[in-house]
Amino acid sequence: MSIPLPSGFRFAGIASGIKASGKRDISLIVSDTPATAAGVYTQNLVVAAPVVLCRSRTPRSDVRAVIVNSGNANACTGEKGAQDALQMCSLVAEACGNDFTQEQVLVMSTGVIGRTLPMPKVQFGIQQAASALGSDESCFLNAADAILTTDAGRKISSTEIDLGGRVIRLVAMAKGAGMIGPNMATMLCCVLTDAALTSEQAHRLLQQAADMSFNNISVEGHTSTNDTMLLLANGQSGGPALSQQEEAAFLDQLTNMTIELAKQIPSDGEGATHLIEIQVTGAQSEQGARKIASTVANSNLVKTAIHGADPNWGRIVSAAGYAGVEISTAHLSLRVNGFQLFSNGEPIDFDAKAASNSIRDNRETLIELQVGAGLAKCTHWTSDLTAEYVRFNSEYTT
Repeated sequence: MSIPLPSGFRFAGIASGIKASGKRDISLIVSDTPATAAGVYTQNLVVAAPVVLCRSRTPRSDVRAVIVNSGNANACTGEKGAQDALQMCSLVAEACGNDFTQEQVLVMSTGVIGRTLPMPKVQFGIQQAASALGSDESCFLNAADAILTTDAGRKISSTEIDLGGRVIRLVAMAKGAGMIGPNMATMLCCVLTDAALTSEQAHRLLQQAADMSFNNISVEGHTSTNDTMLLLANGQSGGPALSQQEEAAFLDQLTNMTIELAKQIPSDGEGATHLIEIQVTGAQSEQGARKIASTVANSNLVKTAIHGADPNWGRIVSAAGYAGVEISTAHLSLRVNGFQLFSNGEPIDFDAKAASNSIRDNRETLIELQVGAGLAKCTHWTSDLTAEYVRFNSEYTT
C-alpha cells in the first residue's frame, strides 16, 4: 500500500559510518519552499545541543530542511557539541546548493550520550544525502530508517484530508524504544504536511497533538536529553492558512496519526512482549488522570506482573493510590482485558486463570481503572518489563 506523501518535500537516508553496524545514520528532509515550523522539546534540564538550537529557531515560517543523525546524541558535549550542531546546518545549506541559509535548517540527533560527533563522517553523510534526495516513497522510507537506534523497525504514519476538494497530506516518522518518559513530545518525531499553517497554528496544534499522544507513553519513565518533535508545513497543497473549521479536522487527523505513532514506541520497547494501554476515568481533572495513568505505567511491579501474565490487581490499585492525586476509594474499580478484578473499593471473585491467559495470549493488555465519579480521563501506553530489557540496557555502551 503506497504512502501518500505531502507535496514539495524530498528525502534521503544514507549510511555515513557513525553506526558501527553500517546501518543508515544520516536522514535529510528538504522542503522545496519555505515551510512553517514548530517544535516541542524535552523538559529535561540536561539537554542536547540540537535541542538548544531547535528551540532557538522555532516557531518560524521559513524552514527549509531538517538534518538528523543517529548513533550519537551530541548530548553533554559542551561548546564543541553546540558548534557541531551549527556546522551540520551549514553543511546542509552548502550541500543543497546555497538555495537557503544555515539559519533555515533544524537538526536532531539520537544515540549514545557524552560522545562528540565524528564530524568527517557527518560531513560525508550530509553530502551523500543531499545527492540522494528524492520525493518518492523509497527515499522517504530510507530517511525514516536512518533515524532509528535500538528500534526493531521503522515507525511511520500517514493520512490525507479532503477539505472540500482540497486534499491535504500528512506523513510522519519517529524513533524510540528505550529511555522513554516524555514530558513534551517524543523521542524524535518529524511531521510533514503540505497544508498552509501560520506559526501560531503550527505550535498550538503540535502541542495539542503531543499532549494526547507522545506525552502519554513511557517505557521506563526516563525523559531523554534529546526528545524533539517537529512539524513542518509548506503550504504546497494550495490555498490559504487553514480556517477554524478546517483546523479542527486537521487536528483530529494529526492527533490520530501521532497516537498511532506513539503506540508503536512502547510496543517496540526494548525487550517488550506486551503493549499496555491504561485508561483512567472518573478523575477530577485531566492533569490528575494523567498523573495516575503515568504512575501506574511506570510501576515496575505492574510492568513485571503483566510480563508474567499475573492479574495482580493489588499492584495496580495501590499504584493509583500513591500517585499523589485525590481518588474516591468507594468508586475505585479495575478491569483487565475485560475481566472485572476490583469493584467499588472491594475485591470480587473472578476467573484468575482465564484472566491470566488473556494477558499471556495477547500482545496488548488493556487496564481500565476508574478512580472516582469525575469526568476527566486519560489514556497512557507503556510496555512490560522483561529480563531482556535489563540485559540490553546493562550492556548498552559496552
